[in-house]
Amino acid sequence: MKKSLRAGLLLVLLCPVCAMAQSAFDGTWKVDMSKVQMSKKPDVVVLQNGKYECKTCVPAIDIKADGQDQMVTGHPYFDTMAIQVVDDHTVKETDKKGGKVVVTATTKVSADGKTAHVDFTDSSNTNSAPVTGSGDMKQVAKGPTGSHALSGSWVMANMDNISENGILFTYKNAGGMLSMTTPTGQSYEVKTDGTEAPFKGDPGITSVMVKQMGKSTIVETDKRDGKVIAVIKSTVSADGKSMDVTYDNKLQDRTMSYVAVKQ
Repeated sequence: MKKSLRAGLLLVLLCPVCAMAQSAFDGTWKVDMSKVQMSKKPDVVVLQNGKYECKTCVPAIDIKADGQDQMVTGHPYFDTMAIQVVDDHTVKETDKKGGKVVVTATTKVSADGKTAHVDFTDSSNTNSAPVTGSGDMKQVAKGPTGSHALSGSWVMANMDNISENGILFTYKNAGGMLSMTTPTGQSYEVKTDGTEAPFKGDPGITSVMVKQMGKSTIVETDKRDGKVIAVIKSTVSADGKSMDVTYDNKLQDRTMSYVAVKQ
């Protein structure tokens, strides 16, 4: 009888430890950039007659393209944007928030106008070193006659050389609570029963909900001021070495997917 009681007590005491040890999500994960499937929905921009328009931005952007800071509203990561036309095929963008530079991006369109390469530095969503990287875009529709080479509809073909701080995240799942942290300062701690909790360190996400669907799948719902802006489904492989992630951007009606590898 005493042996049974002792065994039962140990089971109760060790249950959270067992759950933590068995969690498929525990650990640090790194996005495999070679296995990223970008959204097929194009970005539409027009640069013409001294004006820059991003028609697919949410909300849309329509400013002077004179290289000077122009006020924009409704964007949590920046409040001014400057578009500098360097030449017929090159454009530099500088975004600021509260007077501080948070994004610089230089886009160079190829001579035939069918592709473009962008190099960027982004600290709009980081509390530490900026995220840096580059990407290649493909034009799927031309812009208006006489407009800058950047005008048109573009899809992102690939992204390369992304700094490690932008593609790492860490999960810890124990006792029905999931915590997430990133090197750039984002974090949350939330019950895995769909209860809403604060999302910290990201100016564009105010709260989060996570629902665990079995041992190997979680569905995360991100909100901004009560509105759902993204739903992320993550499923860990049977061997526990990789994670398939689908990111559904509700704000811009885009879906992308990627594979993360346990470190």
